[in-house]
Amino acid sequence: MKTLRTPDDRFAYLPGYDFEPHYADVADGEGGTLRVHYVREGDPAGPVVLLLHGEPTWSYLYRTMIPVLTAAGLQVVAPDLVGFGRSDKPAERGDYTFARHVEWTRQLLFDRLDLRDVTLVGQDWGGLIGLRLVGEHPARFARVVAANTFLPTGDTNPGEAFFAWQRFSQEVEEFPTGGIVRGGCAKPVSPEVEAAYDAPFPDESYKAGARAFPMLVPSRPDDPAHDANVAAWVGLAAFDRPFLCAFSDGDPITRGADRNLKDKIAGARGQAHTTIVGGGHFLQEDCGEELARVVVDFVAPTP
Repeated sequence: MKTLRTPDDRFAYLPGYDFEPHYADVADGEGGTLRVHYVREGDPAGPVVLLLHGEPTWSYLYRTMIPVLTAAGLQVVAPDLVGFGRSDKPAERGDYTFARHVEWTRQLLFDRLDLRDVTLVGQDWGGLIGLRLVGEHPARFARVVAANTFLPTGDTNPGEAFFAWQRFSQEVEEFPTGGIVRGGCAKPVSPEVEAAYDAPFPDESYKAGARAFPMLVPSRPDDPAHDANVAAWVGLAAFDRPFLCAFSDGDPITRGADRNLKDKIAGARGQAHTTIVGGGHFLQEDCGEELARVVVDFVAPTP
């Protein structure tokens, strides 16, 4: 598997992001390895909060949340998914599949870091991958916070707007990663912050993962991930540990997806689900400190 690695100097002096990098190798599925980056901050003995980002962001998305979480005595682990951030980037779009992303993430979290009693915070693809792992490995998780995300099987038509997004992602000559983040926020994003979302991608050759992700969301019953996601839903629905929905009020992409999670997942019943007011799709960027306080308050009474 041909891979690219973003030069370290691309990550120097990014506003609000001065966390020490950590790395681990995972098997790429073709006899080689991939280097995966993750942030690890806070009390090493504290409860683990796992922050999983989505498309086309990276752990930078959680920079305002991490200090709030660590100040509350929590240990934070925030990986960069393969193809994003400081993690290695397979060069071909065909190298990326839903199953591979789940396996790469599983290896990092469980085989390399041996995380247990995890509180998952997943948004966008961070939820698609994270909820799949909860369904397949429920014993590893103590609780879940789902933020603007879902676990699709492809049995429900996602609508023309989503198919338009898929076409755009494949056809646009230059994939505007920072611009996509800016457009998915409800509040202004400074040029410096937008540039930080572009930092992992020196040129278009680094964006195979960012372009692949929209096509990997199951949108039809014959999707390659359909059967595995249906099976994961069995475990996810039976997950009876605390499960909280913290969606924003301004995300047209995932609006209403929280109802399915609340209705089907055992641990979601009776929880004080919340709506983050004033947030767009990337609510961590718009309302990061508020979402972090929701997580802190959720963890505290449910040891």
